[in-house]
Amino acid sequence: MQKLLLLIILLNSIIFNSIAQEKRPYSRKGEYYFFWGYNRSEYAKSDITFKGIGYDFTLKDVEAHDLPIPFSVNEYVDITRLSIPQYNFRVGYFFKDHWAVSFGSDHMKYVMVNEQMSTLTGHISAQVSSPAIDVQAINPAYVGDFNNQPFKINKDFLTYEHTDGFNYVHFELDRYDRLWKAQNNIQGVDWLVGIGAGTLIPRTDSYLFKVGKNNHFNFAGYGFSAKTGLRFDISRRLFFQTDVMGGFVRLNNVHTTGRDDLDYAQQSIWFGQFYGALGYKFGRHRNK
Repeated sequence: MQKLLLLIILLNSIIFNSIAQEKRPYSRKGEYYFFWGYNRSEYAKSDITFKGIGYDFTLKDVEAHDLPIPFSVNEYVDITRLSIPQYNFRVGYFFKDHWAVSFGSDHMKYVMVNEQMSTLTGHISAQVSSPAIDVQAINPAYVGDFNNQPFKINKDFLTYEHTDGFNYVHFELDRYDRLWKAQNNIQGVDWLVGIGAGTLIPRTDSYLFKVGKNNHFNFAGYGFSAKTGLRFDISRRLFFQTDVMGGFVRLNNVHTTGRDDLDYAQQSIWFGQFYGALGYKFGRHRNK
């Protein structure tokens, strides 16, 4: 009976405080939040330079695409598999009513299109890397000096993808402005804009001249981004956010053959991203 009375008192207190708060405008200053969602991404054509013992060449205007996982309960709802699709995770803090800082990871996927036409510039020796890879035995046409030569990227020449993560890990500064709010000051819609900067931590699955592996994660470069979007406040705690982002990344050290000290690639990429995410607000709530 005592436990029941304590429970009733606690529930009454929560309900009373909730009603009292709804009578005054809500302030986000001091509020924390996090969200989890899923994305689609697109990539502009880019040049990729490969360097190592016996070779230094560039493939120009290389096409690539993302790799979304088809929707299924197993892939998107099973908590043990949430990180397999292209996901977004972010935690943030409102230091003012309209301004927030946040940190998170955008897990995109990047897949170079095989059998595409490109142009090749640079030099490839008959044997490259160490232990030596016999390029001459793979295809004699791959050996020599090239100057903007039309070139088909066959699989025995190169496969190249960041499918275990084209991971843009970055900080953001965001501005929120309310477009609409309900009379209860709970539901509402905000327009937001933001800028971000951070690092790229890919796990590159690459085979160059048939030699390679699904490499380990590494700090491969840096990136910058800008975004705009909408945030829908569902309740005092829950919200849904959808953003469109554009950005630039520079990769200075991409693992290729698995011989990290010898072979690497460099690349600059412009990308676009769209995502939707479900979020939760917590921490200090106060009224104006």
